Amino acid sequence: MGGKAEKGTPKYIANKIKAKGLQKLRWYCQMCQKQCRDENGFKCHTMSESHQRQLLLFADNASKYLNQFSREFADGYLELLHRQFGTKRVNANKVYQEYISNRDHLHMNATEWETLTDFVKWLGREGKCVVDETEKGWFVAYIDRDPAAIAAQEAQAKKEKMDKDDQERMQEFIRKQVLRGKRESKAEEPSYSELKRTSSQERLTLNLILKRKQDEQKVVSAQSALKLGKSKEESSSKKIKTEESKSKQSALDEIMRIEELKKEKANRKDYWLTEGIIVKVVTKSLGDKFYKKKAVVETVVDKYAAHVRLLDEGVKLKLDQNHLETVIPSQGRTVKFVNGAYRGHTGVLLEVHTEEYCCEVQSSDQRVNGHCRPLTLNPRRH
Repeated sequence: MGGKAEKGTPKYIANKIKAKGLQKLRWYCQMCQKQCRDENGFKCHTMSESHQRQLLLFADNASKYLNQFSREFADGYLELLHRQFGTKRVNANKVYQEYISNRDHLHMNATEWETLTDFVKWLGREGKCVVDETEKGWFVAYIDRDPAAIAAQEAQAKKEKMDKDDQERMQEFIRKQVLRGKRESKAEEPSYSELKRTSSQERLTLNLILKRKQDEQKVVSAQSALKLGKSKEESSSKKIKTEESKSKQSALDEIMRIEELKKEKANRKDYWLTEGIIVKVVTKSLGDKFYKKKAVVETVVDKYAAHVRLLDEGVKLKLDQNHLETVIPSQGRTVKFVNGAYRGHTGVLLEVHTEEYCCEVQSSDQRVNGHCRPLTLNPRRH
């Protein structure tokens, strides 16, 4: 019975069972992507016209095919290493065995590397992996150069540095307050000295023989002196209380200022696009038709771009944030903070100071000054 077996016949099922799983590598043709089961089948394949045509194509541009196969093999190996093992150190042969377990993998005998050792050394020279040789063989560790991963690592390092700076600043502030309190307590403590009587001093004796009227005058003068002393004591105590309240208030203001700076650093980003805000097109690359046109941001794409819809014409465009700027509404209208300490909050615009390039905004929780540049607006400063 010549030709292929019909589908569903015992021979067809037997052929499928034989073809299941990996076959010998020496009976695989990479150019034709055909796996033969035995030496006779591979010999028949090499004598076929389709194989001869593929060989002619390979002979015309051998380096092109060789580089393509090498690149596909390296990409597949690195993709498996990154997905399954991450940046952990692992045996290179273990990763290779996982890679060739897939029937449709690209074989190493079609690449520029003759052995796995040559391939691992190439990975180390190209800086794609950290490689080292031990008694148990070659080990590799993937180097993650993905921009998102690098950005996440930089953001984590920046956050740790900011937290450390905030802690050091708070410790320095507490230390200054403690030193200040010690200086004030030392200044208020009275100094005492021992009373010593010298031999030159003589005993004084006073004989007071006064009339009753003079006694009454002395009592009145003593009472007035007592009242004057009490008033002085009260004024001094009030002065001390006022100074204490001022010091407490200054310490509270300093703590609030530090918290404000901390919030500003945490919420200050290099992107500001937010859904629902009104923006203005400031690029001339689209022509004068869209220049200085107002639009509303409908969706944000990858933080730095957005789909906007023009208010007048209803045209939808995709623009980068460098081609847009925010629009300052009239007084009494609602505004939204798109960057800085109050990022994401809403408020009401109270007053715009054109000369000072700033504005006053009533936030949902407190009144803040929102600095901006209405004439040459930089939206990332809002």
